[in-house]
Amino acid sequence: MYRRIRGFMLLAAFLPLLASAAGSNITLPDPEGNRHSVQKYLGQGKWTVVVIWSVDCPICKKDIFHMAFFHDEHKGRDATVLGISIDGVSQSKRVQGFIRDQSLSFPNLIGTVDTPEQLTGKSFVGTPTYYLYNPQGVFAAQLIGPVTQSQMEGYIKTLSAGKGG
Repeated sequence: MYRRIRGFMLLAAFLPLLASAAGSNITLPDPEGNRHSVQKYLGQGKWTVVVIWSVDCPICKKDIFHMAFFHDEHKGRDATVLGISIDGVSQSKRVQGFIRDQSLSFPNLIGTVDTPEQLTGKSFVGTPTYYLYNPQGVFAAQLIGPVTQSQMEGYIKTLSAGKGG
């Protein structure tokens, strides 16, 4: 069963979905309540990984540090990370605690379970989910489940070599 799920994740990663980033013009608050357009994080000449997470997600608690390492290593060069918690603004304190406890160095916004579908038009399965946007801000792939830093680097390298970048 795990092999089949992992195979689906890989298939999802390597099928360029190349949908427009039009849904990314939504505005969400950060944990302090300041509102930000998601669009401002996309299409800045770098790959953008949007990680959808929740404070109650055990995989997120265990593995999100990979995206902090990925962000720190790539932010000045070729890629960046944006986190979106789907816990809702009523959980801002818990979201802040998660960000602090996990030492997340990338920007994070707060949405709801409807936010992922608003971003891409794709059905949302669960957390963690990763949406990859190419350097022009075009949605390129969706990954579901745990992803390490090296796996993310590999996905982006493969997409860059194809039509996704």
